[in-house]
Parts: sequence; structure tokens; C-alpha cells
Amino acid sequence: MPDTNLPTANCEEAITKLRNFGYAFDDTGVLRKIDPATGEPGNDQFSYNVSNDATENEKHYQKLADQIPEIVYALLEKEGLRRTYIPFGQPPEQSSFIYSLPAKLSKSKKLLVLIHGSGQVKAGQWARSLIINNSLDHGTQLPYVRQARKLGYDVLITNTNDLKRFFDGKDNPIKGVETPTQHTKYVWKNIVIPSNPESVAIVAHSYGGFLTMDLAEQFVDFFKEKVFAIALTDAVMGTIQSNKEYISEVACDWVTSKTPLGTAVLTTKGSIRKISAGHTKHEWTSYSAIDSIFKYIENKYEKRSNKK
Repeated sequence: MPDTNLPTANCEEAITKLRNFGYAFDDTGVLRKIDPATGEPGNDQFSYNVSNDATENEKHYQKLADQIPEIVYALLEKEGLRRTYIPFGQPPEQSSFIYSLPAKLSKSKKLLVLIHGSGQVKAGQWARSLIINNSLDHGTQLPYVRQARKLGYDVLITNTNDLKRFFDGKDNPIKGVETPTQHTKYVWKNIVIPSNPESVAIVAHSYGGFLTMDLAEQFVDFFKEKVFAIALTDAVMGTIQSNKEYISEVACDWVTSKTPLGTAVLTTKGSIRKISAGHTKHEWTSYSAIDSIFKYIENKYEKRSNKK
């Protein structure tokens, strides 16, 4: 049975470090400067420029940003999600992990899989910059989790940039999940498929689109039978090599655009349908398109149910 222990000490340490930088999240999830008089979050939000030295500013930002993953993990756990360490059979301190609700997925009537993009983001995040400069709801996957639960979905959250662990005096790749593609393939082969869900929807941002298309190539029969909706947000993808008819039927990409949310965007023949995410900035697309995405997924599910 996979390990599903829940470390909380790391989150408390991250919150303390954040306070040492002079910041804390307020009750609405906005990162605020701590008011020296009260010791509580005040009115001022994050400020990138802490000195006249550009290198110093970036160092400060990165150190602060390093505390975000553990805080988001704790918030996922508050929502009821539990972590499963991968690959199976490894000590937790030498493993990566994913989150799911319930902890052990089994025969989900509806399963929603969330796949973030490349870079520094970890499980539960869409855009670190939005978490820091706007709010937790803007930059995390928490609104997707809450909406999915309201609509009766089980949830699985990938962690495709969590690829190394420090032990034996050095950073070591996590064997079996050393790359984002290996991570998603392992999760699909060892968790999603064995859980035997009735139906699956995927939301994937940026490079998560590439990972999703890779899965669709690797697990053709499962996708055609089970995956009824693929919602992409400003996806990075290669050319669709096979299953073009199936992919064009189930997938839609919410892209940056000056046009209103949901407006059709010019799409080349044979490619995935594109519609406006209602925002002109790449990192905002998942947040700005959420209502349109869930409407799309639910419509696809209704069609699937009617066919059955």
C-alpha cells in the first residue's frame, strides 16, 4: 500500500520563513507585508524591489517563492486531498508524490486530473507569480478542486516538476520519475488505470498540454474509452501524431486573447479547437477560464452519459 503520511512541520517552517521575510497570507489568501505594530498581515502587498541591486531583488523573490510549495501542499490537505508517494516502494524522503481525493482512488464515477506547466511550480499551483502578486485563488488549483468536488468529481493532482531529492550529500534524480513525462506516465500506469475510473477529464496548463498529448499517445485505448474531456489552458504542444479525430473531439484550448472569454479563435484545420481564455497573459489563463472550462467539461460529460 503506498505511503500516505502527511508532514505538517514543513508547512509551519515555510510560514515561519515567510514571516521572517516580513510577509504572511491574509484571510483572503493575499500575500501581505506584516504590520510591525500588530504582527499581522497589513494592507501592503508584495514588493519585488527591496534594494537597488537587481540581483538582490531576484534572490529575495526566489527565497520567498521557495516557501510557496509547502504552504500550498498544506492547503490541499485542508481540502481533504492526501499524498501518495511515487514510485512505490521507495522511502518517502527519496520519493516524489501526487495528491488525490480520496486518498486511494477506486472506480471513480468522474475523475478530474490536473496537470500544471513546466518551471518552478509544484503540485497545486498554476502560476507562482499570481500566488505572490495576486492571491492563492489566482495562482493555485484550489478553485478547481473546490468546483470539482461540488460537481461530484474525485481529483488527482500531478507534481511533474518534483524530480529530485537531496540525500547522501547531493541532489539525486528520483528514479522512475526523473522527468515530467516519466512522472505522468508512472501516475497513469500505476494509479489512474488500476483505479478503473468510469470517466476521466483532464485540465492541463502550458507544458501540461504536451504531457497530456504524450499520455494520449501512450495509452490510446484507455483515453478513447475513458477520457471524455481535455481542457487545455494556453497549451504548449507538439504536432498531434495520431488519434487526431478523437483528440479534436474531446480537446479544447483556452488561449490568450483580447476577445471575450469563450470566443472562438482562428484554428488551423486538423488542430485542437481554440477559444479565448478571456485574458492576454499566459499565466492568467487557467484562472480566467475556469467557469468556461467547467461548463465545457460538464457538457462533454452529459453527452457521454446520453450516449451510454
